[in-house]
Amino acid sequence: MTIDPWTVAALGAVAFVLFKRFGGKRVSPIVVKQKIEAGAKVLDVRSPEEFRGGAYPGAVNIPVQSLAGRLAELPKDRPIVVYCASGGRSAVAARLLAQAGYADVVNAGGLGDMPR
Repeated sequence: MTIDPWTVAALGAVAFVLFKRFGGKRVSPIVVKQKIEAGAKVLDVRSPEEFRGGAYPGAVNIPVQSLAGRLAELPKDRPIVVYCASGGRSAVAARLLAQAGYADVVNAGGLGDMPR
């Protein structure tokens, strides 16, 4: 499956605007590591193509544009660590999850920000 470059650009622009408007504070890699060690679900909100190109070990891939329709796949009783490529889409996803009643959600930023 190929994603139209215009769609990717539009989603990036929307993520940037939402990130600027609503915040999207990232937490430190130390906090992310603590959450993961405590049993957090790691959520990668990049495209399937990006995910196939490399992902954090154990992460589940639900693209940000599909997240609202797939919330049932995520536990509400565990912390959730969200990441993308740079932090914009993960900020949008973290806000959506918080609005949907997920109490312990952190935006880790980009894949490169995830703890090793």
